Amino acid sequence: MSRIEVKPYGNSDKTKKEEVAEMFNNISKKYDFLNHFLSLGIDKIWRKKAIKKLKDIQPKRILDIATGTGDFAIASLKLNPTEVVGVDISIGMLEVGKEKMKTKKFDSIITMTLADSEELPFEDNYFDALTVGFGVRNFEHLEIGLAEMLRVIRVGGKVVILEFSKPKKFPIKQGYGFISKYIIPFFGKRISKDEKAYAYLPESIAAFPEGEEMIGILEKLGYKNVSAELVSGGIATIYCGSK
Repeated sequence: MSRIEVKPYGNSDKTKKEEVAEMFNNISKKYDFLNHFLSLGIDKIWRKKAIKKLKDIQPKRILDIATGTGDFAIASLKLNPTEVVGVDISIGMLEVGKEKMKTKKFDSIITMTLADSEELPFEDNYFDALTVGFGVRNFEHLEIGLAEMLRVIRVGGKVVILEFSKPKKFPIKQGYGFISKYIIPFFGKRISKDEKAYAYLPESIAAFPEGEEMIGILEKLGYKNVSAELVSGGIATIYCGSK
């Protein structure tokens, strides 16, 4: 089915990719604080749960797409990898992430790199595992990005996607609807000083394919053993697939 493209600023002269990079550059200094504040820290629990999905393959080389400031990359260190690469299209987010890695002394294992998810600068079958947290929703061309992700992992490798979804059951559906429509934009605007960035969040979630539709897209692209697990009553979903 055709999907409506949602862009942060709605500028007809810029692509979604350009606007997403601009948005994250604008909010990069406040991103970590807002992320944990608005989710009440639940996002950390989701990442831990997602990382556990990779434990069975014991990955040594891990790629984290849309790494932002590197939270998912850091969470993956629980798997004892020898190499973790985080890529993002936002220079601002990467700069914050690089400082974080130096401060935490993770920079010898985690590399933060400017790269486009639709044109990954890595050879075929290089990584054992790939993670992406709240990033595929921002892809300009979803299927191209997902196909690239599959290309760079080895046969038997695994992809884990953590993404927001839309709760379906009372009272989580109603509570989440109120929070995403009023609370997140209110605090996001005042703390980040970017009016559009946190209004884009609920808009992009509403437009993004989820559940069976997302599973169908992954299977069409050649992902095997695809699964989807709801977390926190459907506020987010963990998708898994292998090559």
